Amino acid sequence: MVMLSVNLNKVALLRNSRLTKIPSVVEAAKTCIESGAMGITVHPRPDQRHIRVSDVYDLKTLLSNYPDVEFNIEGNPLAGPESNGYPGFMALIEAINPDQCTLVPDDPTQLTSDHGWSLSNQSRTIAPFLEQLRSWSIRSSVFLDALPDELTYAQGLGIDRVELYTGPYADHFQALGPNPNLHAFAKTAERASECGIGVNAGHDLNLDNLPLFVAALPNLLEVSIGHALITDALWLGMSETVKRYLKALEPPKVL
Repeated sequence: MVMLSVNLNKVALLRNSRLTKIPSVVEAAKTCIESGAMGITVHPRPDQRHIRVSDVYDLKTLLSNYPDVEFNIEGNPLAGPESNGYPGFMALIEAINPDQCTLVPDDPTQLTSDHGWSLSNQSRTIAPFLEQLRSWSIRSSVFLDALPDELTYAQGLGIDRVELYTGPYADHFQALGPNPNLHAFAKTAERASECGIGVNAGHDLNLDNLPLFVAALPNLLEVSIGHALITDALWLGMSETVKRYLKALEPPKVL
């Protein structure tokens, strides 16, 4: 079954809107894990506008009690230290030693991640960071658009996994109609498997569009979901929401 990793950025964003400790990112992670999630994701940006460096350390401490739960940290490896206490992305990764590190080419001014790396043009940029991750025994994942030909470069870089940026799929999703982008995702995932690279996915996936996506990518290993899941939790509660997402990730039944 596809693994669910819950992105907790929006929990931190709500907390940061006031000078308070609630809602607690750590308690949110505990609830998700106790409800069946097998992964926790955070994307600590240099301005610390949602997840803070202290949150990353607190979550590392929490997850030491859950050795089977994956800790995935996303971010731009080019992000250096800031005067606000942000140590630089790769320095934070070295200190925390997460199970998986997802490299994302986001700019500090971006509202959210909105594109993947162009490996045909940026392989030399990320190659040293991938080598660092290997030396630290941390699984690498690289944020990519659904472009099958990019996997040729991924194989040469020794990437462990790719995370497919699913924004275009979600933007054109219609429950009762064909999705013009789904074929590209399926082909990219197929090419990744042929190259011996695992496939993750994330961005704007939700309870409505997940089942079709999972059915189209039989080799999908993991999805990282934050915005939609936290939004649904406002109405359903966190525990019930996680359980519904796990249900949506179940493989389709063969009649």
